[in-house]
Amino acid sequence: MTPPIELPVWAWERAEIRQALRARDIGAAFRHVQRYGGVSQARIAAAVDMTQSRVSEIISGRREVSRLDVYERIADGLGMPDDARHLLGLAAGREKRTGGAAFDLAAFPEVVRVYSAQAAAREEIRYQARSAAQLDVLAVRGLGLIGLNDSLLRACLPREQGGKGLRVRVLLLDPDSAALARRAAEIGESAESLASGVRLTEARLRELADTADVRVYRYGLLPTWRVIRMDSTMFVGAFDAGWEGHESATYKVTETAGGPLFRGFCRMFEAIIETAERTV
Repeated sequence: MTPPIELPVWAWERAEIRQALRARDIGAAFRHVQRYGGVSQARIAAAVDMTQSRVSEIISGRREVSRLDVYERIADGLGMPDDARHLLGLAAGREKRTGGAAFDLAAFPEVVRVYSAQAAAREEIRYQARSAAQLDVLAVRGLGLIGLNDSLLRACLPREQGGKGLRVRVLLLDPDSAALARRAAEIGESAESLASGVRLTEARLRELADTADVRVYRYGLLPTWRVIRMDSTMFVGAFDAGWEGHESATYKVTETAGGPLFRGFCRMFEAIIETAERTV
């Protein structure tokens, strides 16, 4: 038997393929597999047990797929992970083997992946940021995210891209606030050291203000969420006593119709900016 096609995990998490699967648009799914798997129509045909001409008709929109057994064959041949199968209306692989009922993940489509920590999501975050039009960051001091030359997002900022495109808003914890002193105590660091880190990030971002739309704000709330948003995708972690935000499990959240998480975090970000002090 022809082995299933293998795509990178992140390729199944992209918004366009998730939308295509919810709509059962197999033509779009095949095109996605061609783009991110680098495979031919003939390879897809062999994997899903179709003729190449049938695959070509589906890709061009001249033929549609409607039978459940064909969806199953396509999902198996394309090596779809369980969450992709759910979006297509199919049982997960393990549910299929045990005969359990399918879980309709289409009702909960926003969280597409959970990483053990920010480091595990590093390349995916950079990939999303390089093609984004807008970048929003909610952090404490932001050095590891955006303040230093080797920080996570620095290479994606306008100066490094010729000053084009990206609009940047960064929320940092007010170095003079009681919330900063409390946060410093939580992580066993002096308030002076933590405040210096915030000011350094502000200074480094101020260097970019003459090349692009970079805005920096200070907020005075005890940090709870750490948010990196690029257009319709965000990566969310949490601050807690004893650990930094980058050590938290990191959720990749995408914007979906009626989804509360993405909209809720966006609303929170805007509410914080309304009461924050702009410094850059």
